[in-house]
Amino acid sequence: MSSCKYLFFALCFIFTNNIFSQNNFYDIDTVRECRIYFYDTNWDYILDSLYALGEKDRLLADIRIDGVDYDSVGVRYKGFSSVDVNRLKNPFNIKLDYIIENQEHEGIEKLKLSNVIYDPSFIREVLSYEIVRKYMYAPQANFMNLYINDTLWGLYTNVEAVNNDFLIDNFDSKYNSFFKCNPENIDIQIGGENSNLSNTHGTDSMNYSPYYDIRSDNGWSDLYSLIDLLNNSTDSINNILNVDRVLWMHALNYTLINFDSYIGYSQNYYLYMDQSSQWNPIIWDLNMSFGAFRLTDASSLYFNGFDIPQAINMDPLTHLTHFSVSPRPLLRNLLINERYRKMYIAHIRTIVEENFINQGYYVRSQDIYNLIDQYVQNDTNKFYSYNDFVINLTSQVSLPSSICPGITQLMDGRSNYLSSYRGYLGEPQIIQHTFNIHPLSSTLNAKVTVEVNDASYVSLVYRFGKNDQFKYIEMFDDGNHNDGSSGDGIYGCEINNCSNMVDYYFYADNDSAGVFDPVRAAHNYYTTSINTPSNSLVINELMSNNKNIASDPSGQYEDWIELYNNSNIPINTNKLYLSDTITNLNKWKLPSYVIYPDDYLIIWADEDGSQGERHSNFKLSNLGETIILSDSTSNIIDSVTYLPQADNISYARIPNAIGDFTNTNPTFSANNDASYFLNFNNEEVSVFPNPFNNFLNINFDGSYYVFDVVGRKVLLSDKKILNTSSWQPGIYFIHLNGNYQKSIKAVKVN
Repeated sequence: MSSCKYLFFALCFIFTNNIFSQNNFYDIDTVRECRIYFYDTNWDYILDSLYALGEKDRLLADIRIDGVDYDSVGVRYKGFSSVDVNRLKNPFNIKLDYIIENQEHEGIEKLKLSNVIYDPSFIREVLSYEIVRKYMYAPQANFMNLYINDTLWGLYTNVEAVNNDFLIDNFDSKYNSFFKCNPENIDIQIGGENSNLSNTHGTDSMNYSPYYDIRSDNGWSDLYSLIDLLNNSTDSINNILNVDRVLWMHALNYTLINFDSYIGYSQNYYLYMDQSSQWNPIIWDLNMSFGAFRLTDASSLYFNGFDIPQAINMDPLTHLTHFSVSPRPLLRNLLINERYRKMYIAHIRTIVEENFINQGYYVRSQDIYNLIDQYVQNDTNKFYSYNDFVINLTSQVSLPSSICPGITQLMDGRSNYLSSYRGYLGEPQIIQHTFNIHPLSSTLNAKVTVEVNDASYVSLVYRFGKNDQFKYIEMFDDGNHNDGSSGDGIYGCEINNCSNMVDYYFYADNDSAGVFDPVRAAHNYYTTSINTPSNSLVINELMSNNKNIASDPSGQYEDWIELYNNSNIPINTNKLYLSDTITNLNKWKLPSYVIYPDDYLIIWADEDGSQGERHSNFKLSNLGETIILSDSTSNIIDSVTYLPQADNISYARIPNAIGDFTNTNPTFSANNDASYFLNFNNEEVSVFPNPFNNFLNINFDGSYYVFDVVGRKVLLSDKKILNTSSWQPGIYFIHLNGNYQKSIKAVKVN
């Protein structure tokens, strides 16, 4: 690689907050090297003891990753069935910031190294994750050659941790409800439910704590709401569950015969509630995919396990057509819906055609085999012979208690079976579409058409931003919906009150099958937009000296900027920028968020993108500066210049959205006029007119104080009408005398 390319990678590392390097660290075509240097000579005995006691304490060590040294990391074993104190090659969980805060390697703070115990081919986990990531968010994975105290320990799979960094990278937030769906103790008996989302543990959310591992500060009530709705009101489950992503998870598990999952023991997945308030499943632990795990499917048909021919011909609707010995509501209660079933089979079709029918998986497998071949030969601690590794891509290998199928042996037969499965063939053909957004008086209107052959149902699925849920709207070919002539195969619909930007895709079905466009929807989708309408979005308030007024989700009091939608149109901020530098208007790109009319978006100006997309790459100066909102063409939409601010005082437009800026008591994510009318102990108190000039009416039976914006007392009075002709223009606060903790804000104008 040339020196210029090295410089390019270095610049990417600096200017993208490690995002490029993190992805590069898990490059599937690269074998990483890790060397662990334990401080204790009896390190293996200590780790064995901690595991035997069920402790998750860590042992201190130094490590070297690809030649870069790190001190005082924490090491423990990882996993459950893959650990055995009587063998050498155990899996490791290495926490780089265990002692040294913020210590990380190329944006990675935790290494999770799997010992490949159930996979003679070595490639199941890495290959499966690469396939899964085409269709839903999932960890990245590659290989790591591990040394301990400079002794080669073996080749491991290096899998990205599903942690806060993963949530930021994929969901743009990390503070919502988050659960690892693995029980404290796996129940493998008949009726063992584990993390199956059934409601059999009652209405007290804490009764579910042995079966789900909470990873967020709170969220038990959110989880129970999901469980309750899933089991009792499935017709409205899409309000809180990303059904499409669940269908993808099931389609991937069934296609890849990954039964160490929700399908089998109902475990090995995560749930995260995104910014649109929908739960999303995250696949995890694919080391036994491609039929390496065949102990159960929790149905009456294969509860005691299944062999390789049965795996090849496994019905993806088994839990619908047969009794579930252990309840599986996330399967049965969704797939009982005919349209969801067609969507599910459509996803299976996409997986099969994009990876297996075309033999793409086999070509990719050979590439990976060639990459790791020498490392596998050198691994003297591996659990299988080198010959087992060589043949397991195509042929079965005997294990101590079962047989591990050859990957092509399984998947060539599996793809043939699935490609002839009912609902796989006969889908409509989506040919082409148009999507046009038009101004319509004070709103926007979108007219959409799509040409589809052989469909009985067609829908447009759309959203206005990442913080918005996808919505379905049916399209018609009746000549009355912007669709041309009735029966011509052109389907149409309109979106009233449309946004300036729309993410969208199409779904169509008939009596036989369903189809998506694009086929990887909703992980992939189309996007269209127009320029942000003028005067629609304003900088409404900002605060550069936030001592204890409003904290960000991490509990820190940071600078903030409030944007307000002053129009009748939902405004998407994707192509907008904020900057504090007039010569660099594109300093920070706003995320793809929708702000609905009369609503607010807070941007944290704290230079901390690791906390999410709403954290800018600049801070606000306490000395004052200019903040600029512009679009991608450097057209300035709004700007504000402010002077030094006192502690806990903001700079805001008064009246809200349209007035001049002035120092004021903060109204974080709220109307700047909100304190003009208040209710105290069921007694309505008002100050009017507001803004005021020479006179101010105070509707309150009692005395009150008036303070100016810097907290100086102006007067104490009980008059209902004040002569304010001598007052200076600015912000005043009327504080009611007595046991009242609130003040009313009033503005004096010239």
